[in-house]
Amino acid sequence: MNLPLQDIRVLELGQVIAAPFAGAIFSDLGAQVVKVERVDGGDDARRMGPAFVRSDAMIFHVFNRGKQSVALDLKSEAGIQALKELLAQTDIFVHNLRPGVVQQLGLDAATLTQAFPRLIYAEISGYGASGPLALKPGYEPLLQAFSGMSSLNGAEGDAPVRSATSLCDQGSGMWVVIGCLSLLHRRQATGQGGVVQSSLLETAMVWNAQKSDALLNEGRLPEKHRSGHPGFVPYEAFDTADLPLLICCGNDRLFVKLATALGRTAWSTDPRFVTNRARLAHKAELMHELIPLLQQQSHSHWLALLDAAGVPCSPIHSLQEALEHEQVQALELMREVPHDGFRLTAMPLLIDGQRPAPTGPAPSLGEHNGYSFAPTPPHL
Repeated sequence: MNLPLQDIRVLELGQVIAAPFAGAIFSDLGAQVVKVERVDGGDDARRMGPAFVRSDAMIFHVFNRGKQSVALDLKSEAGIQALKELLAQTDIFVHNLRPGVVQQLGLDAATLTQAFPRLIYAEISGYGASGPLALKPGYEPLLQAFSGMSSLNGAEGDAPVRSATSLCDQGSGMWVVIGCLSLLHRRQATGQGGVVQSSLLETAMVWNAQKSDALLNEGRLPEKHRSGHPGFVPYEAFDTADLPLLICCGNDRLFVKLATALGRTAWSTDPRFVTNRARLAHKAELMHELIPLLQQQSHSHWLALLDAAGVPCSPIHSLQEALEHEQVQALELMREVPHDGFRLTAMPLLIDGQRPAPTGPAPSLGEHNGYSFAPTPPHL
């Protein structure tokens, strides 16, 4: 595959997930990515779990495939000099160092963009680039809790709980990639680089926007709906005779299809149910009829019936069931890591009909010491 970023050079000074995820995206899209690590153990993610391959934990392989590892002592003049030699060849520099550390090392945005005017400088912090908590370090569960995200999960009465996936870390990495690509485009016209900043808190607040914007503008406190949605009825998981089934009627046309499939055509003309706003106002009455009806048959019975009627619905899979499903298999998301003999989840996009796959294995610590970027065409 002719990858679109194969002429771009990225220097990553990243720990654990946020910046390394950005680096992994760049790598999967073809960029040359050099990961600078501490000489004493490298990225902490190498030890976040049991040893998987070459003594490194699984999480390290997920977020560092296709990179080169250069181990440097950035507390030494020699280490800083080696880093700046790499920076002189770099298009994009991305880091998620602890706030204040980049200033101590002389690697802050103002210093580096002055020294390297074409450099695109990207940093990810916990709480943002300004404000009273700008220097406070942050981790995924802390920011999910601080942002209110944890309070939105589950059902009414449930204790706050974090999302199972690292939405803030990985989301921040994605925003940084988007910002860097936009500045690459601008640089072609101006010859100048720029600075991209994102944070876990900003990312969390953007993911919260559907709830927080309603609170801000309409004064509506968010309700907790477990699997449901505050704006549609019926739009949630229902118990059947065996396993739960998710049904999502996102408009009145779909509700008519549901009513017809269930043999309850009267619902389609009942003033309490004829529109979504009416169903929201009379949800309890509808549920009083719908819930016991669905409990009379198995989820597979209802799934076949509703699928045939064009009503959006889904079983609630375990992770294993999702991985084994023919639809997931058909997408060929799980791709072989070159030279390592195991598979990782590839990027969730196709470019010209092809899915970018890992370009190489995750590196051993310092495996590429002395590395120099391959030349890039001068027009970039």
